[in-house]
Amino acid sequence: MTAIDFSAFVDELASVSGETILPFFRTALSVTDKGNGQFDPVTAADHAAETAMRNLIRATFPEHGVIGEEFGAERADAEYVWVLDPIDGTKSFMAGMPGWGTLIALTRFGEPVFGMMSQPFIRERFSGDGQAAQYRGPAGNRELRVRTCATLADVVLYTTSPLLMNDADRKAFGKVEAAVRLSRYGGDCYAYCMLAAGHVDLVIETGLKPYDIIPLVPIVAGAGGIITTWENGPPVNGGRIVAASDRRVHAAALELLRA
Repeated sequence: MTAIDFSAFVDELASVSGETILPFFRTALSVTDKGNGQFDPVTAADHAAETAMRNLIRATFPEHGVIGEEFGAERADAEYVWVLDPIDGTKSFMAGMPGWGTLIALTRFGEPVFGMMSQPFIRERFSGDGQAAQYRGPAGNRELRVRTCATLADVVLYTTSPLLMNDADRKAFGKVEAAVRLSRYGGDCYAYCMLAAGHVDLVIETGLKPYDIIPLVPIVAGAGGIITTWENGPPVNGGRIVAASDRRVHAAALELLRA
């Protein structure tokens, strides 16, 4: 059984999640702070969507494991494990901004083999298996491909917010920011999808959890991009992440980040 056999089920998970989340969006929903030192919000929509996806996974693939942002891990040592972030970008969600999405990944033996970012309000889905990546939405269906970008001077750079970084990481990020053509803040998971779509060249983040990044790895890689830690290691454990459209830009960014 290959990863592509699961693509229809991933679509079903995304649909169930979206149907659960949308009634909460741009309403007077209650917000709870997880209390992790910084404002870390969670909403009823997060909990309801992850519950709906977990229930569907249990009913369809009871032998599979699940790792989710809201309810932790079940059978994390299974051959196939689903990784779920029901609303990546909860701060944007609670502010009524559409820069959020549902992240879904399937891993096999710990390696991501399929990923999707679904934005149900805009009705866009970005998916990939590490070899190819696709877009489906109001603009039609198409293959995703990163753009060529040789130097930092030509780069469009995104990060969710430098305020999420510690002082040392913010200073290192500032070196890259000073070298690029344009930097923008916000986007969360959407920034990585825009990189895969050829609109953004570099995304730099810190403090990510595995469920924040694992679903995005097959999309970025499938579109021809590169995604690693600041130390140039595998990104699947989260932490400090660099995603780039071009290996030359990736190498230049790492050099500044580690200087």
